[in-house]
Amino acid sequence: MNRTLDKLPPYPFERLRSLIDGVCPPASLTAISMSIGEPKHPAPQRVREALIAALDGLSVYPPTAGGEALRAAVASWACRRWGLRSLDPGTQVLPVNGSKEALFSIAQAVIDPQPGEPPPVVLIPNPCYQVYEGAALFAGAEPVYVAQDPSSGFALDWGRVPAAVWPRVQLVYVCSPGNPTGTVVDREGWRALLALSHRHGFVIASDECYSEIYPDDAHPPEGALAAAQALGAPDYRGLLVFSSLSKRSSVPGLRSGFVAGDARLIERFRLLRSYTGGAMSLVVQAASVAAWQDEEHVLANRRLYREKFDAVLPLLSDVLEVTAPQGGFFLWARVPGGDDAAFARELHGRYNVLVLPGSFLSRTVDGRNPGAGFVRLALVDGVEACVEAARRIRSFVNDAYPPPRS
Repeated sequence: MNRTLDKLPPYPFERLRSLIDGVCPPASLTAISMSIGEPKHPAPQRVREALIAALDGLSVYPPTAGGEALRAAVASWACRRWGLRSLDPGTQVLPVNGSKEALFSIAQAVIDPQPGEPPPVVLIPNPCYQVYEGAALFAGAEPVYVAQDPSSGFALDWGRVPAAVWPRVQLVYVCSPGNPTGTVVDREGWRALLALSHRHGFVIASDECYSEIYPDDAHPPEGALAAAQALGAPDYRGLLVFSSLSKRSSVPGLRSGFVAGDARLIERFRLLRSYTGGAMSLVVQAASVAAWQDEEHVLANRRLYREKFDAVLPLLSDVLEVTAPQGGFFLWARVPGGDDAAFARELHGRYNVLVLPGSFLSRTVDGRNPGAGFVRLALVDGVEACVEAARRIRSFVNDAYPPPRS
């Protein structure tokens, strides 16, 4: 067996299962899970209908590059969404089976270890989506973690990376809006990272699967492609953006996304995928075209998330340190007492609400884990369930962490 498997830390949800093993929450309270970012809004009807109408596609091997109709739908959507002057559907777009598998496999295409040389470096936000770390390890790279702190609004500060590390960097993962912090990379953040990429020659993998969930329809978060165009890099040199329908269209089971950007990188990535069998079914492609061509269901989706944030935040803001995210559907909340794992275990045991400890999403560097003391709350269930969970959390905090007597 590949010994690299032994380097992989347990996945956060495996750790969560171990944490609550043996805990018996009260049967009188219905279980509510806020631990997994799995959208539970109904799938759009037009996507369902397109999927059913395309079932004959099950009899055909799909092309690795995806069909022309899907690539064109993605390119058209991206140009509308981000105001791009151009995005060539033939050379700058590659459909993938969800962004997760593409975010993992891009490291295998990019990382190039050399015998006798120190291992290449992959920069990873801390806390982060753990797939980035596994991808780096399997590609033979060294993960280097960039802490996201409350003092900076959880923004990535590239000045934290030692100067001696930059020449070894071959890949940088960014998530905007961020998981779990909900922070959006602003124009200056993109300017700094793109300048570093052009100077040192590394690839940027921008994970933007939460890009369509944000609080104000009139002010969508800027994506990396739009920033590159505005900053004088319309060829998207060294940049790949990863997006998905899972969150945008509430179809996580469809496993449909795309990679877009630098045509040279897309070509090389497509070569790798022709060997790994990552082609998207024609049935899924048809449903995906229907999703990318419609914005009405996305507007409705955002309204539901806004309704949940508006209802939940007032219930939690005076018992937890928490604010509305710039994007995405997570709340990143600092807990009283500072022990996020104990908080999650006790909350589950007393009130049958499951949340994810922030330390499970982070790595300890120089004796410090930037996710410690936080929990991630996924507002993916219905409004009533999210409100009920917030009420239980409020009761739990008041019971378990009473304010000191004056």
